[in-house]
Amino acid sequence: MLILNTSPAFLPWEDNDPPPVWSDIFSNDNPLALEIGCGVGDFIVQMAQLHPDVNFIAIDFYNKGCIKTCKRIDKAELTNVRVLRAEARSFIGACIQPDTLQMIVINCPDPWPKLRHRKRRLVNTAFVAYLSGFMKQGADFYFATDFVDYGLDVAEFMALQQGFDNQLAPDKFRNHLEEYPVSKYMRRFLEMGQPIYYIHYRKGCITK
Repeated sequence: MLILNTSPAFLPWEDNDPPPVWSDIFSNDNPLALEIGCGVGDFIVQMAQLHPDVNFIAIDFYNKGCIKTCKRIDKAELTNVRVLRAEARSFIGACIQPDTLQMIVINCPDPWPKLRHRKRRLVNTAFVAYLSGFMKQGADFYFATDFVDYGLDVAEFMALQQGFDNQLAPDKFRNHLEEYPVSKYMRRFLEMGQPIYYIHYRKGCITK
């Protein structure tokens, strides 16, 4: 049985529910940003504090992670974040209108390290193409991972992805991004001497 999440930052949603009206939920028409896989919420809290004029939607499939995220949001007294327990594709397709997101962030998704499981990885060229349909022109796409193979793989296919411009050029990736919050999970790997692979692209109109 799932632990009940009573936080005002939590937005209950099921697959058959009508799509949220985000301007009503946030009581404004500020730009929308989406974090896929919010973990325990330390990253999204820092981002929301850095960008108070952006409305952040944070989703995660794990209920305990959503609860921990909400506790951090409540403690920080943030009003520009809402948390939902949902699977990424079904949520985006049902709850996000095309051409509306100003930013998408994916930090340290499951790397599925075994070779036979690599096809299960969330971030691939088909998924980024799918996300593109929900992003505004000029919207930012951030990806970060502590897993070397995953980072290099995403860096390579993003360099060929239609309709995106590399914001780190001439580098395909970097191991540090200015003004990009470091989560507790990331910090643990950095303290072990393992680098984080950061990728930052922007939706444009250039055909490659």
